[in-house]
Amino acid sequence: MPVSDSVDRETGDADQESASADGLPINELFYSLQGEGTLAGVPSVFVRTSGCNLRCWFCDSYHTSWEPTHAWMDLEEIVAEVESHERADHVVLTGGEPMLHDGSVDLLEALDDRGYHTTVETNGTIYRDAPIDLASISPKLESSTPTSERDPKGNGEWAESHENDRIDLEALARLVEDYEFQLKFVVTDADDMPEILELLDDLRDVSSVPIRDDDVLLMPEGATRDRLAETRSRVADLAMEHGFRYTPRLHVDLWNDAPET
Repeated sequence: MPVSDSVDRETGDADQESASADGLPINELFYSLQGEGTLAGVPSVFVRTSGCNLRCWFCDSYHTSWEPTHAWMDLEEIVAEVESHERADHVVLTGGEPMLHDGSVDLLEALDDRGYHTTVETNGTIYRDAPIDLASISPKLESSTPTSERDPKGNGEWAESHENDRIDLEALARLVEDYEFQLKFVVTDADDMPEILELLDDLRDVSSVPIRDDDVLLMPEGATRDRLAETRSRVADLAMEHGFRYTPRLHVDLWNDAPET
């Protein structure tokens, strides 16, 4: 049963609360299909934590970042809910930014002990030592910055901190060196490509492992079918032009912007 149906939500600063409470701030916990990346289409249990250190203006999980909403669940509760979905052996830990929370490591260790394959969806700014089967790393481009013109709240107060924090080469290098990984970039149009290419060059320079073009996925920006219709064809063309992989947003194609999909 989704958390939103079974537990009263709380709102607040998930980053602060996580320091004093056991478990994790859970925004959603549900069974669906993985919609993005190399495992698109795989039946999966999604554990979505609340709280993020960035504020992408186009965030498709608004209630984990701009207005964090969550229920506090202890580790046993989360694992029991995951295990109730008996047909899934793949768990996606996502957010927000799940690596903000110490409890994410505890959860990943518990899932690993039970034989689950885990994907962690992260913006790549925080490294943690944990049993992760696939690090799905989505570095945020300049086009994600919530300037006053693009800020959903209209004031641009997050623009400076977001721009300062959105890329951490040291954390990115550790993630790609220690885990199986995919680098997944949210792309609007060709204007994003010079920044992606420059970041890949920089990351290849500091990383001790090869980063193949096949490890790089371009994903169209858009949290609704209508918006995807505007971006996906040109992003697919860019993937072919540069030799990168294209990833769909399968959950948007199937269910539009419905929650818990």
